[in-house]
Amino acid sequence: MKYVDSPQEILTEDAWIELSDGTKLHARIWRPRDSGDTPVPGLLEYLPYRLDDWTAPRDNERHPYYAGHGYASVRVDIRGTGSSEGLFVDEYSEQEQADGLEVIAWIAAQRWCTGNLGMFGISWGGFNSLQLAGHAPEALKAIVTVCSTDDRYDNDVHYMGGAMLGIDMASWGGTMFAFNARPPRPELVGEDWVTQWRERLENTGAMTGQWLRHQERDDYWRQGSVCEDYSSIKAAVLAVGGWHDPYRDTVLRLLQNLDAPVRGIIGPWSHQYPDRGYAPGPGINFLAQTLAWWDKWLKGVDNGAEQGPTLLAYLPEGDAPATYYEERRGAWLGLDGWPAKQVNGQRHALSQGSCSTPVAGAVATVRSPQQTGADAGRFFPFGNATDLPPDQRSEDGRSTCIDFPPVAHDTGILGKVGVRLALSCDTPQANIIARLCDVAPDGSSTLVTRGVLNLNKREGMDKSVPLPVDEFIDIDFQMVAVGYIVPAGHTVRVALSSNYWPWIWPSAVEPTLSIDLARSFLELPLFGGDGDAGEGLREAIEGARTTTGLLDGVGLGEPEQPPALPVHYLSNEGVQVDPKYVAISQRSVHNDVETGTWTLDVDPGYGGSRRYPDGMLFTEFSRETYTIREGDPLSAQARSAWFIELSNTGWSARLETESVLGSTATDYVLSNTISAWATVGDGDEELVSRQQWEEEIPRTST
Repeated sequence: MKYVDSPQEILTEDAWIELSDGTKLHARIWRPRDSGDTPVPGLLEYLPYRLDDWTAPRDNERHPYYAGHGYASVRVDIRGTGSSEGLFVDEYSEQEQADGLEVIAWIAAQRWCTGNLGMFGISWGGFNSLQLAGHAPEALKAIVTVCSTDDRYDNDVHYMGGAMLGIDMASWGGTMFAFNARPPRPELVGEDWVTQWRERLENTGAMTGQWLRHQERDDYWRQGSVCEDYSSIKAAVLAVGGWHDPYRDTVLRLLQNLDAPVRGIIGPWSHQYPDRGYAPGPGINFLAQTLAWWDKWLKGVDNGAEQGPTLLAYLPEGDAPATYYEERRGAWLGLDGWPAKQVNGQRHALSQGSCSTPVAGAVATVRSPQQTGADAGRFFPFGNATDLPPDQRSEDGRSTCIDFPPVAHDTGILGKVGVRLALSCDTPQANIIARLCDVAPDGSSTLVTRGVLNLNKREGMDKSVPLPVDEFIDIDFQMVAVGYIVPAGHTVRVALSSNYWPWIWPSAVEPTLSIDLARSFLELPLFGGDGDAGEGLREAIEGARTTTGLLDGVGLGEPEQPPALPVHYLSNEGVQVDPKYVAISQRSVHNDVETGTWTLDVDPGYGGSRRYPDGMLFTEFSRETYTIREGDPLSAQARSAWFIELSNTGWSARLETESVLGSTATDYVLSNTISAWATVGDGDEELVSRQQWEEEIPRTST
């Protein structure tokens, strides 16, 4: 990381943005000191994560840089979060978007702004950048959306291939339940902060139940999904993703479908900005890349941002399985358009491979143990030591695997792997999970990509159609897009399973699937050859290799950032809290042989405890546990528990939350509890709120 000083003097100020209903949102603005006399374009990042503390280190990496290069960069807390007034009701709500449009208009009207705006963000901020661009406000000329989705139903933390995501439906719901419960900062809102906090706690519950009440793709999910109408986006879009991030498909869909100017970057990264130094690398000089984007679309600089390769993609070399890679070996490619002309589909009948289970008349059986999926890795890798999937040999042993002959030459895969299966099932509802693995000569198995289909959603995500029992049907689905080179001599493996806990919530009844291998196919998107082309792959890489980014002279090398915010990260060792908030380790899998119970225990590692420059102490413990018992799909349970304490001179606030999700054959059973305490001055700690919600939600298609 290279730390750089600002090329000009900047001013940092807080502001309150008053909306049309009188609600005031808290904002922080970084801008050139002379922008009051010489207006500059504006930039907006719009989040629910607390600009005063939780995102402050990351904010300081971006906003001062943009201000130092001639922009007014504005960070705003969404209604009902941080110190902003009002109540937060749901993610990506119509209210959030309506408020965002007012914020854009407010920024554009300031005397220090030229009236031209850009918007940026990662994850949530990337989502609402796309969503607000879909409203096409006149001032919004360009966006940078990182690790985001255009499809709220099938490419977010709730459902995947129409199957419910047990791992993040529960844990992210529990995380946001805790995050939204944090109080406003007393230094900003004044001595009435406890009253404001109590109102927030008593009117803002967990969102998981809302998500569970919409198990099909309905109007709830269509709202905020820009894939419903790509033509609504008029702003220029720079879309960014990582091969280790679950949202990477969005980059390719935007390239394929947008009419507005669009460029894409997909690197080897996890769910992080590509210049923060988190694994896997290599990182890039991302701020310089985005600055060039802003200069073109907000200042009219003739720098060629609309020219050159449409997609900048990193093609990683195949590596041995590991839960952490400091860097991935590979090459940057510059590709024109998507689908890319260098990518060609190659179809393989599954009957051409060798099957790991007995085959009768070309028919193989898939019936996986409930604990299949224990080695799936984290849904959102953040660069932690245990985030990525380990060696898949145990998972493969619990699956039905088809191994193709070893590849004669290095074989590049770039894009979405397709699967067609002729299958039958002995129950009317089931999930099918397909994994693509790279098996080395020593037997180690690296997960390349995976895909899921709830078979009741085979006719569309908006409906649930029971399976015809014991009748063969043809189904098609795709795995998540990937860039990967299978080394010469390695084996491509397709692993099929009916369970994938805790990623996928299990069907109420254990299904047995039969696969007709002769009528089933794998479709590989091969880059630069057909797998038998010898040097074709390397020639294609050299032909598309790039050492610059979207613009000539804007390098992909060492990231540059402003000096880091002096936040002191603290060890929680010795801090006494209830053990239910403290994971055994960062990630562990435990098998109770006597009871047949499998437990995945996780510390999600969102940043830990820290002290901020203004003296505020933020203490954080969090623990996720996922349990299931062999042979009993109804034993599945996901639990998320949080302990958070914030304190500074004259005040402290403590909250504890627990979210538990289970199921019966007919219903999901959801419990959420919260307790919150406050201390003012030298007074005693007082209970602010204690609440519990219990819900039973019918299983309609999962």
